[in-house]
Amino acid sequence: MEKPSESQNGYLEPTVVSGLEAKGDEAPRRPRLQLFQPRSCGRFLRRNCIVILTVSGVLLGVGMGAAVRGMHLTPAQVAYLAFPGEMLLRMLKMIILPLVVCSLVSGAASLDTRSLGKLGGIALAYFLVTTLMAAALAIALGFIIKPGVGAGALNSNALGLDDVTTSKETVDSFLDLARNLFPSNLIVAAFRSYATSYKIIIKNASTGNVTSEKVPIGTEIEGMNILGLVLFALVLGVALKKLGPEGEELIRFFNSFNEATMVLVSWIMWYVPLGIMFLVGSKIVEMEDIVLLVTSLGKYIFASILGHIIHGGIVLPLIYFAFTRKNPFVFLLGLITPLTTAFATCSSSATLPTMIKCIEENNGVDKRISRFILPIGATVNMDGAAIFQCMAAVFIAQLNNFDLNAGHIFTILVTATASSVGAAGIPAGGVLTIAIILEAIGLPTNDISLILAVDWIVDRTTTAVNVEGDAFGAGILHYLNQKEMKAKESELKEVHVEAIPNSKAEEETSPLVTHKDQSITTPLSSTVDIESKESVL
Repeated sequence: MEKPSESQNGYLEPTVVSGLEAKGDEAPRRPRLQLFQPRSCGRFLRRNCIVILTVSGVLLGVGMGAAVRGMHLTPAQVAYLAFPGEMLLRMLKMIILPLVVCSLVSGAASLDTRSLGKLGGIALAYFLVTTLMAAALAIALGFIIKPGVGAGALNSNALGLDDVTTSKETVDSFLDLARNLFPSNLIVAAFRSYATSYKIIIKNASTGNVTSEKVPIGTEIEGMNILGLVLFALVLGVALKKLGPEGEELIRFFNSFNEATMVLVSWIMWYVPLGIMFLVGSKIVEMEDIVLLVTSLGKYIFASILGHIIHGGIVLPLIYFAFTRKNPFVFLLGLITPLTTAFATCSSSATLPTMIKCIEENNGVDKRISRFILPIGATVNMDGAAIFQCMAAVFIAQLNNFDLNAGHIFTILVTATASSVGAAGIPAGGVLTIAIILEAIGLPTNDISLILAVDWIVDRTTTAVNVEGDAFGAGILHYLNQKEMKAKESELKEVHVEAIPNSKAEEETSPLVTHKDQSITTPLSSTVDIESKESVL
């Protein structure tokens, strides 16, 4: 049955009352909550199956590596052992190009120009502030723990390490970053990046006054130019949005391509636990003398990982809580699979497919937000790399008894923040960028081989913090977007209520004048729910 009830604006609205609710006592009572429900337990296991399998893969990989290590496998046998993990990396890297391009084009096209500018501005401000905070934290920990003090006798020859040659000028490194933003060939940018090399020219050889000059020349190196592809995809999405109806067909194409790519990601995720197990196991097996490296560089490893724990476990969650007033660790629970993948693969780019999949399905982040922000964050937001690079700079300075003054510290902060943007999202991608920081403050670069020796340990927490920072950024932007949408909807609903026409008036009157008549009811269809499908940021 239905009985009318008077609404706030004076009209009568029907209220449905069922027979069971009317009788009250005859209504069935809700069953009491049981402490153990097999159905809910099975549902939980099915929902978190991939997470459980991924964590189990890491643990099994550690156990397998420790067990097989005593068998003294040859390099060829280690390569065979790592083959399933290599297949996982190849599958994840295969999906990066279509995922980045299609997600950014569809994301930029789904937002209007004002929204895109505001959203991008907030994202870049978040990336810049968190990276600076990470770099400052690393420098502070470096002065407190002093990992390089007392290690002056440590050298790469004692550890059997090869020297790493880094002759690239600091200015050329930043110029290459700008050049890669605008690739001359998009097809080549899919698998190569621009890098400056040098050619030595001998002058005055005939006169006896021989001089040499180092001349920079442009070369192409292996590795996808993610920066150039990201910028092109963003601009293309904005251009398609500007076309209006003429660009809708191409926008739908990229949307469909993007959804098909996510289906492929969901299939690849079922192979992740097996691949991770062999990745971790083979990495443990192939390291020759772990004990010597850890004892020699233990303070540096401890300081770097401690910085990652503080930034990833305290700083970033506090920033997320300050904006959203929500529990950040509940947010992180939905991202166990991509965080584990980042820990195992040491590649933020390879973790991008699983991150987008999990943050949308488990944390409910809007697709337009996640697919717009996460590819950019995987390229330019490197909190973990900033900690790693600043700690390495302080360590090498202390190793060489080099006193860092305020000017040096400021140079390290700025250079680390800028160079982390250009760091490749691949294993050991941030090691060579340390040379930029060292040359900026006048330190020798021959000690980078020490950092490279233990990079396989530190790089795992580095990548995990990198992708965690991207995820929190997407969560904050999603919350701000939802908050702005609700405010906009409330304004629209208030305007809609004031504009309801007076059905009793025979002549046109003010829409604010209402007649409270109990015999008049407004149909349910007259109340329109305004749902904004566009981002209002």
